[in-house]
This record gives sequence, C-alpha cells and structure tokens, in this order.
Amino acid sequence: MSEPARKSIFIGTFIFCRDLNTLERLKDTAICVNDQGVIVAIERKFKQEVQFTQILLSRLGWIDSEVVICRSEEGQFFFPGFIDVMKGDIVDTHIHAPQFSNSGIFGQTTLLDWLNKYTFPTEGSMEDLSKARQVYTRCIQRTLSHGTTTAVYFATRHVDASNLLADICLAKGQRAFIGRCCMDSELNPVYYRDLSPEECINDTRASIQHIGAIDPQNKLITPIITPRFALSCTSHAMHALGLLQKETGIPVQTHISETKAEVNLVRELFPQCANYADVYDQHGLLGEKTILAHAVHLTEEECDLIKIRRSKISHCPISNSALASGQARVRWLLEKGIDVGLGSDVSGGYSTSILETARHALLVSRHVAMHANDEAKLSAEEVLYLATRGGAKLVGMEKELGAFEVGMIWDAQLIGLSRCRDETSPTEDDGLVDIFSWEEDGNQIYKWLFNGDDRNSLAVWVQGNLVHQRNFRGNLTSIGSKLPVHL
Repeated sequence: MSEPARKSIFIGTFIFCRDLNTLERLKDTAICVNDQGVIVAIERKFKQEVQFTQILLSRLGWIDSEVVICRSEEGQFFFPGFIDVMKGDIVDTHIHAPQFSNSGIFGQTTLLDWLNKYTFPTEGSMEDLSKARQVYTRCIQRTLSHGTTTAVYFATRHVDASNLLADICLAKGQRAFIGRCCMDSELNPVYYRDLSPEECINDTRASIQHIGAIDPQNKLITPIITPRFALSCTSHAMHALGLLQKETGIPVQTHISETKAEVNLVRELFPQCANYADVYDQHGLLGEKTILAHAVHLTEEECDLIKIRRSKISHCPISNSALASGQARVRWLLEKGIDVGLGSDVSGGYSTSILETARHALLVSRHVAMHANDEAKLSAEEVLYLATRGGAKLVGMEKELGAFEVGMIWDAQLIGLSRCRDETSPTEDDGLVDIFSWEEDGNQIYKWLFNGDDRNSLAVWVQGNLVHQRNFRGNLTSIGSKLPVHL
C-alpha cells in the first residue's frame, strides 16, 4: 500500500526538462507540496537553516507538526516520475501487464509468430485470477521501483482480470490507464478471442464501469478503449468502439505499423482503406486522445493523417529491436509535429525500465542516422523529455505531469548516485553509476541515463504519496545516508 499524502517540503536539487532540448537544474531549492499532492510553492536559493523553514511554513499557513520535510543529500536529486505509454513523471505509454512473466522470452520470433507462440497462451492463462494477481502485483511493484509513476496498460480480454489489474494499481498507488483488450477477429486463437462484436463492446463497458466505481474521479485510474490492433478486430467491433469513444470521450490505445508483414496483412484485410492509419480513421478511432504504439513503417501520407487528427505515438525501441520489427524515425515524427512518448512494451521489450527505454531510444536513433543523416540522432535531453513531458502529452496530462512547476502534481523520484571520494570508498549495492569528486554536476544526469537502474531510484511518489522506497543492504550508517531525511 502507498503511504497517504501529507503536506511536504522537498529540499535540495531538482532536475527536469524545461523543453525538448533543455534540462533545468534547480539547486538549493525548496518545493512545497500540499496534502492533495500538488506543488503550491517553489523557493529558490533556499537556506536550510531552521528559521528559513519556519518562515516558509508561516507563509504557507502550515503547522510544522503536520509537515514532512525531505532533503536530497550530496549525490542525490529529485527527477520527475517516468510515464510508460503502454506503461515530468516517468510515464510508460505502452506496457502489457499480463505479459510481464514472459519478459526476455522471444527467441528468434518476429511479431506475428511471437504472439501465437508466447503471448496469447500467456495472456489466456490470466483468466486464473490467482495467477493474474501474482503477475500483476509483481509487474506494478517492478515498474514503480524503476520510477514509473504513470503506466498505460494493455490488460487481457478477460473482464475480471482487467478489473483486478485496475484494483491492484489503485492499491499500490500507481497512476494507470487500464484497457481491456478487444479482439473478436477469427485471426485470434479460438481459446483467446471475444465471441462477437457485441461481447467485445459489452465487456469493454463492464471494465469501464468497474473503474468508474473504484475511482469515480479518475484521480489515479482511467479506462482506455483498447482495440488490440487492426488484425485482432472485425470492422464491426472497431466501428462500435469508435462510437463508444465518441459517446464517452475515453482515450484509445492500439498498435500501428509495427512490422512489414503486419502492414501487408492489414492491406489485404482492409482493401477499402488507403493505409493502416486510415483503417483506424474510418472506424472513428484516430483522434487527439489516441495513442498509437510503434509506428515503425508509417508512410508520409499516414504521418500527415496522424498529425491532422492530433493522435500520438508511443515509441518502443527495445521491443522494436528484440522482435526485429524495425527502427522508428522519431526525429521525423517530431519534425512533423507529432507528440511522441516512450513505451517499454513488455514483453516484446525485455525491461520494465523507462530509463532503459530512453537509452535505447537514443541508440536506435543513431542507427537511423547511419542510413540517413546526423539530424536523426536524439540527444540525452530529448529522450529524457520523451520519458517525462512527452509521455504526459500522450495521456493528456501535460499541464499536471512531467516537470516541477507550481500547479503540477508531485509525481517524482529521488535519485541517488554513488560518490567515489577516494580509492578506499566501499563498493555497495547502489548501482553502476560512479561519481568522482572532480566531475561537474551537469554530467551526473548523463551518467545516470546510460548506467542507472532501479538501485538509483531511492524513493518514488505519485500524487504526493510515497509508493516505493528502496531497501538497502548494509549497516545503518550507509542506509541513513541514502534514504530521504524526514524531520
């Protein structure tokens, strides 16, 4: 369970993306968060003497006994949480929770073979709710430990299992968009498909109603309409889902142009449509609340249509590489004016870490540049933007998530990096990032991007609630030097 939000003052160093190309670093700063998890004040050049804290409390009208104070220490900084689109804040904009137990298992397969050999059998087994509970709980715990404060989840076609995923996300305190998979096409396995378009819609409504019952204001949990992809759905079902979106205003997530074989098969099955993007457009599923995962093989015409409809793209570089799907041209998408975020795409992607996804996004862009030009390369600043503010745009929360500004929500993580003071400094279980005394502070963020992992995420907050705190091995002195200091 997450720790309830309290009025809090966070003091120390804060790093976030000001825009696509700029990292902002606030040193000696205090950020004040109310008991609703909203940033209400930012004080720069803040002196940590007791009297300055008392003056700040007085100005806010807060009583010191009701306030938690958390300081970052040397080698630590606060960073927005990640947003995983399909799982700023670190936002995972594309993740398949029921596939979590398959992470790293893909063999020599490509997408369509992988779905039938590994994925559909695993997802089908989530009908067993005891198994689903075990997998979903571990998946959520793991994503939170990596600093993912917002995740956009594909569930399964089962209503009860999809509802269970929503329940666990709410209990663990993770912000989540939960989508029951719609898949009524005969191309799906007999054992794992909706029996009719009517069942597809009715079950989707049932899942939406459940989320409305457990979180009526959608403060943390939001339903998302989820036609798995064009090959999984009949035209009848997609039309009905499009009407449901128009009726409710609920966002949509699906896949597009992940592999060439998939694109070719879509062309065969929907000859009346100009292209893959047009399939969704003709069925009322391509709009400003639509998240399209992968987008590896888009044409110019599709890109223009997506831009006109203001749909968004979830870039999944690890999965695209693991399944040999291809290399998405992210620079091209950005130059077209399309919003892009990052998705771990577990289990096509082997890691639940959006930090890992960000570094792969940078490296894949360099491979794209090898066949194009240097302009295709993404910078460290840009991939961190995609992981935070970019993801926030995809879920329609760019005014609330992704940075440290007054009025934004405190979805954040405390990052701790190992300080090497001399050759006798002990090597502890604190990650792969080593910071030496002579290094410039500005380089820390880059070393974390390329070498960091969950061991560096010391604490994670969602909506001001403490949802994860790392357990350290070692003596009490080493523990005390790394955890947030509560006064």
